[in-house]
Amino acid sequence: MAKKKQATWGGRFSTGPAELMLTFSESVSFDHRLAPFDIAGSKAHAAMLEHVGLISARECRAIHRGLNRIEKEIAKGEFAWKSELEDVHMNIEQALTERVPAAAKLHTARSRNDQVATDMRLFFKWACAQVDDRLAGAQRGLLALAEQAGDILIPGYTHLQRAQPVQVAHHLAAYLEMLERDRTRFAAVADAANWCPLGAGALAGTTLPIDREFTAKALGFVDARGRPRVTQNSMDSVADRDVFVEFATAAALVGTHISRLAEDLILWASSEFDFLSLPDAFCTGSSLMPQKKNPDACEILRGKAARLQGNLTTLLTLTKGLPLTYNRDLQDDKPPIFDSFDQTVMALEVVAGTVDGAEFKVDKCAAAVADPALLATDLADYLVEGGVPFREAHHVVGAVVKLAETSGVPLNELPLAAVSEIHPALKPDWVSVFNLKRAGVRRRGTGMPGPRQVKRQLTRWRKRLSD
Repeated sequence: MAKKKQATWGGRFSTGPAELMLTFSESVSFDHRLAPFDIAGSKAHAAMLEHVGLISARECRAIHRGLNRIEKEIAKGEFAWKSELEDVHMNIEQALTERVPAAAKLHTARSRNDQVATDMRLFFKWACAQVDDRLAGAQRGLLALAEQAGDILIPGYTHLQRAQPVQVAHHLAAYLEMLERDRTRFAAVADAANWCPLGAGALAGTTLPIDREFTAKALGFVDARGRPRVTQNSMDSVADRDVFVEFATAAALVGTHISRLAEDLILWASSEFDFLSLPDAFCTGSSLMPQKKNPDACEILRGKAARLQGNLTTLLTLTKGLPLTYNRDLQDDKPPIFDSFDQTVMALEVVAGTVDGAEFKVDKCAAAVADPALLATDLADYLVEGGVPFREAHHVVGAVVKLAETSGVPLNELPLAAVSEIHPALKPDWVSVFNLKRAGVRRRGTGMPGPRQVKRQLTRWRKRLSD
């Protein structure tokens, strides 16, 4: 039995594609989620065709009514997707044409190439807003935890070795800064997506008298002053995948940031640190060891970071050797994008949920930060204020620390006679350095972890996140 011709492009073919080819080449299984954007694009395109006189007002209204019905069916899960029609575009177009004869004119002056480019740019604008909302939610959760922590101090670390005391709030505010940069990046991606490619056709536009600016305005591809933004090169319009890579890059950086946060939470919740407890709702137990409380949510967040980086690598590799313009390879640009979006949104919601139920252990944190060695650098600063060059002061304090270690005595309990032998600038008031309140008050510069600066920064974040 002869195979049926493909309904949308089969005119020059004697038979349709093999069943295996249909299965291999279909994309509707994943691109059906573009339906709302595809329908919006088709409505705007139909309105433009009417505007320039290529279809009548009656035909345009019929197309719009048909698209509205299909959109409702899709939303209710009542629309029958057909893999033999390949993708979301052809599924919607064929269903529309069966119901609305005028829909046979809808594809006038349009190719699936510029159609999918438009759909994806609409998706990116929407997706960036969704991610931004989740980023803000994660920030609000971190801010609430920072405010809950109050003036609790913990050791800050370099090389995972205790370094200097910092307020918990200051540490958490570092992640507020990271996520804010992520928000800026997604805003930039949304702006980069805000150019309408519809009208580029397959690659060389059309001889028909279309109005690309009309369509751009109808779809919201406008600048801050409401002026239409249309892509300026028809070949680049359908070949360009920069926004895909930029979105995946921004998502990968979010993954990296929340992975680092997750690692801090994992360490702090361990028995060895024991600085905080994580909420039961975002932890799991062991199938063998009944005493275990595992920080699984945080561990999975670390894993998601690798997945998001993999999606970025997929897109870079997919596009690196393609000639202009459209090539079917680009069908596979959507799964990594959709996955990056889904995983980023869910991961940020998990971050917000995890920090919402976390609680710092005041006594454990106080015990960890009581180590006087955390203020060794403050002792070097004390010497500098006494006129000792910093490099010399650094060596002096190193010798004092060594003396404390070999003597088995806490740094601040060494006798004055012993330390003054190391350097005469170590006066009787040298031990005043080993006071956490003093250390905090003196860290008053912009961006430092002193109480006044931390309070100022939290106030700034509270205002920023309440806007």
